[in-house]
Amino acid sequence: MDIQPEGEQIRKAIRWVSAMREENPKATLFALLQEAAMKFDLSPKDQEFLTHFFTEKS
Repeated sequence: MDIQPEGEQIRKAIRWVSAMREENPKATLFALLQEAAMKFDLSPKDQEFLTHFFTEKS
């Protein structure tokens, strides 16, 4: 099992979503957030943070 420092997964998810938005601007934010949540095994609290991070910036 890959043990990450607390918060490392959310940082990776933010970088990943940002990169995916640049690579494919037509991808929906909702779909990217859902995929990131699964890909980085985010907790519900982290998923909420990720959603707020991207929707507050928009």
